Amino acid sequence: MKGTPLISPRHLVRRFSPALIGTQGYFPGPYGRPRRAPWIASSGMATLGRIGDLEVRLATSAAEVRRAQALRYQVFYEEMSAVPNAAAQARRRDADAFDTICDHLLVVDHALTRRGLRRNRPETVGTYRLLRQEIAEENGGFYTAGEYEIGPLLRSRPELRFLELGRSCVLEPYRNKRTVELLWHGIWAYVLRHRIDVMFGCASLEGTDPDRLALPLSFLHHQARAPEEWRVAALGHRHVEMNRMPAEAVDARLALGALPPLIKGYLRLGAFIGDGAVVDRQFGTTDVCIVLPKSAIGPRYVNYYGASAERHAA
Repeated sequence: MKGTPLISPRHLVRRFSPALIGTQGYFPGPYGRPRRAPWIASSGMATLGRIGDLEVRLATSAAEVRRAQALRYQVFYEEMSAVPNAAAQARRRDADAFDTICDHLLVVDHALTRRGLRRNRPETVGTYRLLRQEIAEENGGFYTAGEYEIGPLLRSRPELRFLELGRSCVLEPYRNKRTVELLWHGIWAYVLRHRIDVMFGCASLEGTDPDRLALPLSFLHHQARAPEEWRVAALGHRHVEMNRMPAEAVDARLALGALPPLIKGYLRLGAFIGDGAVVDRQFGTTDVCIVLPKSAIGPRYVNYYGASAERHAA
């Protein structure tokens, strides 16, 4: 999911080149199946909330998706330690084929504009990538499946609707409570609109040496490990043990201080952590799997954003 910076899950489909829009709005999906990008049909229902000059909305054009990709490149590759491939470096965009089947949540600043070909447009300062279960199943699966065995969980809860969260980041000057709150308001509005029951995805810790991350990984293992009915495990060949310190040796205060803000935010909402971490050397991170049932979100947060997402309604 890159939280101040926010961090997303990653998948093996980086071998694909970024897809190009077709003449009728159709794209090759991540497994080669052409489909109409969901954001093509989002016009007229894009705005999800607003705080002052900041608006949270869904992308409704290929150009808006490209701006989200450019923001991701700036944060992941220029600010952090991700290593771009030739295509990403040439385009200065973080893109993969999943971008064509996902909805893209944007935070834009109307006080910060950039002149386009026809008019000034607000600058994109934050983004999240959203993939609904029915769309993933039409196109070969979820991005997270490149790191975690999510199939058993999906099959065990056929009555529930799942949403994958990923590729999230915020421009450095905007990493504050207001921007992150607006992103979460947008996600909550989207969850209600699409009747989502469970959110999941990967969140990352900086660094690829699990021994140096022993404290936060052990804390997550002992204090936030998902109960059996919600547990997903890292793929066998990628599985990194999180239980690196005995529970009595874990200083909770220090461990919380070592966790990225995004992961702490998920934990406050009631999220669980899957079994095993995954090292992503391209992005210079160690990933954990987040599972957040809507039913686990405390009434404090539901009341804060509003049962109908009315708190920051535009």
